[in-house]
Amino acid sequence: MSDKLTGAAREDALKPLLDNGWAVAEGREAITKSYKFKDFVEAFGFMTRAAMTAEKMDHHPEWSNTYNGVEVTLTSHDVEGLSPRDVKLAKAMDGFAE
Repeated sequence: MSDKLTGAAREDALKPLLDNGWAVAEGREAITKSYKFKDFVEAFGFMTRAAMTAEKMDHHPEWSNTYNGVEVTLTSHDVEGLSPRDVKLAKAMDGFAE
C-alpha cells in the first residue's frame, strides 16, 4: 500500500507526467494517457511489457486497446486517489512506448 499523493508532493510528482502527455482524468482522482503505435502488434507488445511490470508492482491499470491505440487510466483504489505507484507505472509505460 502507498500513501495518497497530495499538495505539493502531488504537483511535483505529476508535473513531468503532465509535460509528457498524461492528463488528470476529469471527475476523478486518476491520470490518463492515449498511446498510438505503428500497428496492433506494437500496441499489444506495449501492453504485454506494461502488464508484466504492473503485475510485479501489484498495481494494475484500467486500459483498453483498439488496433494501434491504447487508452490508459491509472489510480490507486486502496488510497482513493493517486499514489507514487501510479507515477512509477506511468513512467515505466512511457519508457515502453519509446
